[in-house]
This record gives sequence, structure tokens and C-alpha cells, in this order.
Amino acid sequence: MRILVVEDDRKVAGFIEMGLREEGYAVDVAKDGEEATVFAHINDYDAILLDLMLPKKNGLQVASELRREGRSTPILMLTARDASEDVVRGLDAGADDYLTKPFKFDELLARLRALVRRGGAARLDRLTFGPLELDRLKHKAWAGEVLLDLTPREFQLLEHFMLHPEDVVRRTELLEKVWDMHFDPESNVVDVHVGNLRRKLREANFDGLIQTVRGVGFCLKLSDSDKA
Repeated sequence: MRILVVEDDRKVAGFIEMGLREEGYAVDVAKDGEEATVFAHINDYDAILLDLMLPKKNGLQVASELRREGRSTPILMLTARDASEDVVRGLDAGADDYLTKPFKFDELLARLRALVRRGGAARLDRLTFGPLELDRLKHKAWAGEVLLDLTPREFQLLEHFMLHPEDVVRRTELLEKVWDMHFDPESNVVDVHVGNLRRKLREANFDGLIQTVRGVGFCLKLSDSDKA
């Protein structure tokens, strides 16, 4: 899942980003309201963590603009204010929930999971493909009856493959979507992690699901036996 964090306090933004990445989320960080709207126009997010007090555009303006455009991405408003009028203004602007600073990270995660769960019919919280099943909220994946012991990065890789089954996924796409990196021809980070994911699928007796497309990337594809 991909989250947009909009926070101008570098320490707070870094704390949230690090925690979310450790939980297996892909994260973009915007430092002001204008940058936030640019990110939201370019990328599809599962949720937006939006600070109320921001430079250039405040959180109320950002939320109102996104809602006027018909964007239904769940928004969790972060605010140091707990006055009822600020809460009401945030919710009226289009936020789905709010969290007052300072907060515990566990509570942030719980609020985030609840928002994503209610995020609309367009988003699938559980993915299946052949013998593979992936729970995007609980961050668990199975191959047949075997619960896979995946690192957060391996989970993100499998999630991306399962969102694009039987499509050829380029290495550049994986670097951008899973690692938030631009293409580096010297890097073998994708191949290393795909190799680890393949090994764990093989140990679960499901070998060959991720096929290499020489010179291009990879493809999640069922063998004839898996189709049966």
C-alpha cells in the first residue's frame, strides 16, 4: 500500500515515514500543501496523512481541493489543535478522521488501517492469484496453505506482482513503485529481492510462479499444474 505523508516538520515526517516503511508501506513525503496536491495528482494513494498547519496551502485547503476534484482517497488529518471547531472544519473540508499530536504510533497505524478498510469498493484488501493469497491490511501472504515469512520489501514485491498478474513488470517500475528509486543500471537490488521471494515460494512447493523476461523484467504467471 502507498501512503502520502504531508508534514512540514522534518522530525515528525521522518518519524512517520520510518515507522510506515518498517510496517511495509511505500511512502511519499510532501513538505507543504502545494507539493501535496502535485503528488496526489500524479500518484494513486491508499491513504493521505495530512497535517493541518502547512506552508503555501494548509491542510483544509488541500483536502477541499482533492474532494472538489472527486478524489476519494481516505484522509487522516494530523493536528496539534484539539479545539472542536478545528476538528469540525477538518471533517467538513473532506477529512475522514483526525488525530491530535502528540500521538502514539500504534494509534496512527490503527487509524490508518481502519481508514483504508473503509476506503471504498475500488480497492481490494485481499488479493488472490492461483495458489497465492495476500492480505493487504494484515500484511500476510500465503502460498497454498503455507504462511509465507516475508520481509516488508518482499511483501511489497509480491503485492505489486499480484496487482499486475501475467503482465510483464519492468525492473524500472519495481524500483519506482516498491523502492521509490529511479533506475540505476548498476543496481541488482531488484534481482536479489526477487530471488529471495522465489526461494520462499519454492520452499512452499510453488516454484516457477515468477518468471524472468530476459532483458525486461518479471512476470507472475501460473504453470499448467497451478491452473489445475
